[in-house]
Amino acid sequence: MILEPDPLQVGQLSDEQQMYKENILDHYKHPHNKRVVSDSTYVLAGRNPLCGDAITVYVTVRDGSIEDVAFEGAGCAISQASMSMLTDELKGKTLERLAAMGQDDIVTMLGIPIGPVRMKCAMLGLRTTQEAVAARRS
Repeated sequence: MILEPDPLQVGQLSDEQQMYKENILDHYKHPHNKRVVSDSTYVLAGRNPLCGDAITVYVTVRDGSIEDVAFEGAGCAISQASMSMLTDELKGKTLERLAAMGQDDIVTMLGIPIGPVRMKCAMLGLRTTQEAVAARRS
């Protein structure tokens, strides 16, 4: 197995990337919207079995827009910070915008380079949120 350096440990970051790294660590230590929503429209648990990340997402939709989104879970800084940032990003967005989001959106949101191994961590929240909505809508 090839081990990649942890993007939060890499010392060769630009000043802007260093700022994003600090933002990631802040979201990890003080996550936004980390709570259970008992009356949510969509709920789904997702896991990354390679590293043990686990997230349960709660999405509340009204009139085709995401009114509230929250999560609970545990895992690495990238998975938890990514989901924290995603909850802020998704509020007020349409379900169509959620469905259209992808890897580029997450990398832009994080603001630092993410290698292929850590990409699964970064994408866990988005994929779980998209799967929760898709499973219920189909």
